Amino acid sequence: QVQLVESGGGSVQAGGSLNLSCAASGDTDRRAMGWFRQAPGKEREGVAEMLSDGRTSSVKGRFTISFDNAKNTLYLQINNLNAEDTAMYYCAVSIVRRKWWFSLREADFGYWGQGTQVTVSS
Repeated sequence: QVQLVESGGGSVQAGGSLNLSCAASGDTDRRAMGWFRQAPGKEREGVAEMLSDGRTSSVKGRFTISFDNAKNTLYLQINNLNAEDTAMYYCAVSIVRRKWWFSLREADFGYWGQGTQVTVSS
């Protein structure tokens, strides 16, 4: 089993930055990890992924995903926030190990945190 606990969300003004955290525990060995978000009235979408071999990708240059091995914690740094970034942000862990391809497909991720809310005001 995998347990994920997100934190770091909040209310910020446009142009600001946030660093979201996801504390992971359990069977995360060699699994990929990702960040997703869901805005009100919209479907959940992937924003950044870290593969099992450590390679990363994000949908916007303002998003940076990273992982601290010592703390077993995944991070998402978001810079230059704007109103479109308002959403619930979730971290997730892949179902398979050795995931070496980027996908950001919800179906590839079987373990989810409870989410952390980000609200951006102008």
